[in-house]
Amino acid sequence: MASEHSMTDDNPGPIPEYANSLTAIPATGKILGLDLGSKTIGVAISDGMRYSATSLETIKRTKFTADAIRLDELIAENSVVAIILGLPLNMDGSEGPRVQSTRAFARSLAQRITLPIAFWDERLSTSAVTRMMIQANMRRDRRAEVVDKLVASYILQGALDRLRHA
Repeated sequence: MASEHSMTDDNPGPIPEYANSLTAIPATGKILGLDLGSKTIGVAISDGMRYSATSLETIKRTKFTADAIRLDELIAENSVVAIILGLPLNMDGSEGPRVQSTRAFARSLAQRITLPIAFWDERLSTSAVTRMMIQANMRRDRRAEVVDKLVASYILQGALDRLRHA
């Protein structure tokens, strides 16, 4: 399959071997965006028209089953039709341990849900969101509270923009 990539300078490269391409995502319906970290999962959701991504919450990670149950609840509560999962590629586009962990999470999640899961290159997303929060004079402690869900929103917005221009 051809790789999907973002069209912004902050996400420059192709994504090899993703779960589904963006073309597997249904034409309508809300999409959940996830920024998977070792301690938290940032969650964002698109509006029904897929114009904008809004940060939803930050899930404190415990065990996969508990994390997946919360995601199941969010999927049901919001009638989600697909998931975009940020893929933390190295700057040179290679895959490190974080990518392998993200892929393993996606494989496990795919066994629980029937929705398409697509990866989105998240390189530089955290630094872009952090720069934005600093420019907005947000306090450091407040930035730490919201960064994960804002990064999920940034990742999802990139995918939404791509879907609209595909």
